[in-house]
Amino acid sequence: MTSLSILFVCLGNICRSPLAEGILRHLTSEEGRDQEFVIDSAGTGGWHIGSPPDSRAIATAAGHGIDISQQKARKVSTADFDRFDLILALDRNNLRALKEIAPPACRARTALFSTQAFGTVEDVPDPYYGGAADFEAVYRLLYRGCALIAAVPNDGPVS
Repeated sequence: MTSLSILFVCLGNICRSPLAEGILRHLTSEEGRDQEFVIDSAGTGGWHIGSPPDSRAIATAAGHGIDISQQKARKVSTADFDRFDLILALDRNNLRALKEIAPPACRARTALFSTQAFGTVEDVPDPYYGGAADFEAVYRLLYRGCALIAAVPNDGPVS
């Protein structure tokens, strides 16, 4: 079976995108479909390159049985646009940033996470300046969306 490669992107790659990566990895693994997906995350900013996810993101994921503590933040590169089938921005600002750096001809389709998952144009809120309840709310939103993405039969790249 052909794999579907997905890159989740937020601003610093320490809160939302590592959670989305961890959730989708967990869901596909639980369904025995992990071989069907290549999953990663990155940020449009490079402030946290090499750092683990925010401790609150790690704690939130761990509270749901998901370990994201070994992830390391990285910045999106132009090569990502040819490495991935689908690049999902967690908010409209990051979607704009991705479109600005995307090569003119590339393999990846770039979209807003909520558009791909729910058919809406809502941002996944950034919990960085919030507390545990904000991280939990983002986790629940990402979980619902990732469950919908994982449920789509993978017969090849998303068009």
